[in-house]
Amino acid sequence: MRILSLQSGTSADGIDAAIVQFTAAGDDPRRPELTLRQIAAETVDWAPELRRDLLAFADGAALDAGALTRLTTAAGRAFAAAAADLCARFGPVDLVVSHGQTVYHWVEDGHARGTLQLGEAAWIAEAVGAPVLSNLRAADIAAGGEGAPLMGIFDRAWFGDNVPAASLNLGGIANLQIVLASGEILAFDTGPANVLIDAAIARSSGGSLGYDPDGSHAAAGTVHDGVLSALLAHPYLARPAPKSTGRETFTLDVVDAALAASGARDLGLSDLLATLTRYSAVSVAGALHAAAPDLGLVIASGGGVDNPTLLAELRAALPAGVELATSAEHGIDPGFKESLLFALIGYLSWHGLPLSLRAENPRIAGVFSAGIAPLRLPEPLLGIAGLHIFSPDRNSHESEHRND
Repeated sequence: MRILSLQSGTSADGIDAAIVQFTAAGDDPRRPELTLRQIAAETVDWAPELRRDLLAFADGAALDAGALTRLTTAAGRAFAAAAADLCARFGPVDLVVSHGQTVYHWVEDGHARGTLQLGEAAWIAEAVGAPVLSNLRAADIAAGGEGAPLMGIFDRAWFGDNVPAASLNLGGIANLQIVLASGEILAFDTGPANVLIDAAIARSSGGSLGYDPDGSHAAAGTVHDGVLSALLAHPYLARPAPKSTGRETFTLDVVDAALAASGARDLGLSDLLATLTRYSAVSVAGALHAAAPDLGLVIASGGGVDNPTLLAELRAALPAGVELATSAEHGIDPGFKESLLFALIGYLSWHGLPLSLRAENPRIAGVFSAGIAPLRLPEPLLGIAGLHIFSPDRNSHESEHRND
């Protein structure tokens, strides 16, 4: 089964589009061993005006019904164009999974109450001619879950018997997934990864820079301990897991309040970015230590992996004995692990398999939009026996056998 995955992260850096081939094998066709092979993957830039409008709305800009309709339509058409272009070059797909662009994650009284992703799926279905699965998080929230992070679903299948183990996604928000020996998942957002770094440099540069290239500004700066202490006092960090958050919680207002509280309003950009980078690292390390103090390996992915200063700060902050590796060292492109996650969710939902980060209340994720043909779902599976990542350099026939 070929699935096209579409998503744009918290920072709206671009549309990640990936085509993934799933091959089913094993003795039990109702509980197959899955092999995943990434056929193609690329990031498509948002049109500058559309990215500006998406981020402005996510940051609290008021929109009337007409403006919101135009925005979610424009986002859907952008996702559709990216999907159609990839299919034109790499062939048709059986299903598209579109996570969309998150603009709000509603948390109240310590629990998620709702979430909003923009990008009308009907435009994608029309452009590609295949069914589209969207609105992936809402069912879990309605059933009492947090709706985020979902990466633990992928990790539980991927790690298999190699547990306990953990993965860390360094997007706008950092999220941690710990798979215990029992198979139980503890998955939660630890706080900011890149969101404050990106926002600070964008404000300072008047929007000409959207991130700290190679962490170079932070590497040239000096951490301001007073500002760091004020940032670490944010109440979200003290909340117990599981928990979820979004960019609406960690805005530049948080940074400005910390600068004012510590009397450092005139802090230079490099020193501010050095402080924010350490803040991300220390908050992640503290969350990991509190949740799984004896864990030995953390596998990192996401855009933050490309920031060597952030990785160096993380290695320094993590508890002694904890190794920090990247998903590239384990066969997965760090920039597209979330794309593989959403493709897997698509496979599970297509085959009638509910998912949950917790043992209770699993639900089938997402809403299907039919393509140009009637929607016909296969007989539901009983489960999957494992998930393997296809490596082109190993001697295997897995990619040649297709069993949907």
